[in-house]
Amino acid sequence: MITDRVDNITRIPDDYRSALPPAPKSVKIELTANCDFKCFYCATGSRLRDKGEIDWDFYCRIVQEMRDAGVEELGVFYLGESFLYKKLPEAIDYAKNVAGYPYVFLTSNGRMASPERVGACIEAGLDSLKFSFNYADPAQCKDITRVDAFDTVVSNIQAVKAIRDEVETRTGHHCGIYASSIHYDGEQLQRMKAAIAEIEPFVDLHYWLPLYGQAGLTAGERGTMPVAGNIGRADNMRDPLPCWSIFTEGHVTYDGHLAACCFDHDGRFNMGDLTTTDFMEAWHSVPFQKLRQANLDLDVTGTACEKCIAYAEHDINAVLA
Repeated sequence: MITDRVDNITRIPDDYRSALPPAPKSVKIELTANCDFKCFYCATGSRLRDKGEIDWDFYCRIVQEMRDAGVEELGVFYLGESFLYKKLPEAIDYAKNVAGYPYVFLTSNGRMASPERVGACIEAGLDSLKFSFNYADPAQCKDITRVDAFDTVVSNIQAVKAIRDEVETRTGHHCGIYASSIHYDGEQLQRMKAAIAEIEPFVDLHYWLPLYGQAGLTAGERGTMPVAGNIGRADNMRDPLPCWSIFTEGHVTYDGHLAACCFDHDGRFNMGDLTTTDFMEAWHSVPFQKLRQANLDLDVTGTACEKCIAYAEHDINAVLA
């Protein structure tokens, strides 16, 4: 199940608690930085960096290089919406059938995940498709995302399981279908549960995630208070420091940088240029080593992590000032 994989990645094994850990088991690679949503809880809409799409030759080279280094799980997404990328099925096929990744996964907001597009991705070898579903009705969807998309998203999610089952019957290939939602409080949580009931019969599993501060960039929006850092699932949260993200998962941006953070919206977590540096050299770069050691020491003062809401042991308002 996807929750087992999430928990395995967010748990830092002893041999990874080092400034020079082994190659990560999982990497997310950004096919496109563009997104069709502008959600208030996501800094993508703030356009803090240039947007673009990955160069195909670079994609093929770095994906193979990471697999050769020992990476086992490849997420064909990062901060953008991958269903906007026209060659998404080809990217999945290359990762799965050429580079030989045992597990290729994808998270989507669902709006562009039409039955035809999803079918092509599953046919290409996608092992897991998860939908981020974070609004209770059409009006709230439009308010949160700035797009009138609720009915389209629900319809697309409801169509996926039948497509998956047809492909599996014909080819034997199984793709897990999942959904996650932000675990809001109070009345909003009850409203979300009612909306989730519309999609839950059509996914293999639904689970809850905390509201992340995204490196401090969305803290306090609309009166919300994010949890400390990227601490995993709501039902199995990790300590904010050391942050698992810099030890067990890689993040490759569309323009070829290795980012240390799940939410590097402004480039401050750039640990190396993969267009000129091989993956393991960047994974073990001096800036990355210093950032990991600061996390292990539980003191990220003066680092790129300092303003992140993950610095929970200190006064949040002071950290973000």
